Amino acid sequence: MTLAGNMRINGDRLWDALMEMAKIGPGVRGGNNRQTLTDEDAEGRALFQKWCEDAGMTMGVDQMGNMFFRREGTDPDALPVYVGSHLDTQPTGGKYDGILGVLGGLEIVRTLNDLNIKTKHPIVVVNWTNEEGTRFAPAMLASGVFAGMHTQDWAYERVDADGKKFGDELVRIGWRGDEEVGARKMHAFYELHIEQGPILEAENKDIGVVTHGQGLWWIQITLTGKESHTGSTPMPMRKNAGLGMARITELVHETAMSHQPEAVGAIGHCDVYPNSRNVIPGKVVFTVDIRSPHQTVLDDMKERIETGAGKIAADLGLEIEIEEAGHFDPVAFNEDCVAAVRDAAERLGYSHRNLVSGAGHDACWINRMAPTAMVMCPCVDGLSHNEDEEISPEWARAGADVLFHAVVETAQIIE
Repeated sequence: MTLAGNMRINGDRLWDALMEMAKIGPGVRGGNNRQTLTDEDAEGRALFQKWCEDAGMTMGVDQMGNMFFRREGTDPDALPVYVGSHLDTQPTGGKYDGILGVLGGLEIVRTLNDLNIKTKHPIVVVNWTNEEGTRFAPAMLASGVFAGMHTQDWAYERVDADGKKFGDELVRIGWRGDEEVGARKMHAFYELHIEQGPILEAENKDIGVVTHGQGLWWIQITLTGKESHTGSTPMPMRKNAGLGMARITELVHETAMSHQPEAVGAIGHCDVYPNSRNVIPGKVVFTVDIRSPHQTVLDDMKERIETGAGKIAADLGLEIEIEEAGHFDPVAFNEDCVAAVRDAAERLGYSHRNLVSGAGHDACWINRMAPTAMVMCPCVDGLSHNEDEEISPEWARAGADVLFHAVVETAQIIE
């Protein structure tokens, strides 16, 4: 049975849930600071648990703190359809990045309850732990363990800026479950997310049908020179680590520009030592972020940057260390799941276009485990990872409508 085009989620209820969750871990100017494994994260989890259990779902929690809420299907042997995203935010994050996908999954179940619709396959709404990777690198840490990309022991040893370990903080906030990570089997997985880019809004499209995800390398580079006085050290006698970082920054930009239109690169993180006005930097540590949906391009960018950085360091008399701090290959999402998203948008009358996701998402890892697709809605000016991140209630409703239809079609309605 196919869902009728007039079957829609309750957009007001979804928006109310988004605003209620945003009260937990408020930012300084309207966004959120609900970083992973903080007290605020624990509070958000508890509220989400209450809402899901009020909707009749049962909870499971694995040893990485991933939360799974199950609505039963009519076939006890049918694998569940999973849907969700993450509740954690950046330190200066918005109210929708990740949260829309989690609460959109909850709204699916609430709407099914309202309409008294049963599905053959169970539906499981999931909150993945530490998608952002800000407090504990790398990003998508818990879904990465779930998908076998990282070991659980390695993940537990990740430390934050204060030296606190992921495993210890997970226990501290009370969300380390007993369930084996990755033991669950899935029929399919869907994730709703804001675009985090400007394309949908600029083209006045309601829905992004995500066909691919960019591959990524995070390359951490440490340059070591010699601290010395900025006023009394002759220019030819300097070993300026800051100058090395500046030249590598240009190299990253030039490398990405040579692979347009679908490659990007930048340096977003840097630490300069001793970071004093009148001391030439003796050491810098920074992270190069390069992305492309094409494996050959990603490989070429990485090789050119690492080789070029080595030459820059040698020319300036600097020592260099290069460490791979994060990586995932380009992703091609499941054609049948992508078609389910596209068909849902057309059935509902929403304008849409294909998109390549420029950001990493939990779906990129889960795609290795089960057929996966993503739905995207616009965000104002493409702004995300920023407290000024904004979407409209209409955009949220459209994305959740498409998610609802795609998930429920995949879970198979029982007449």
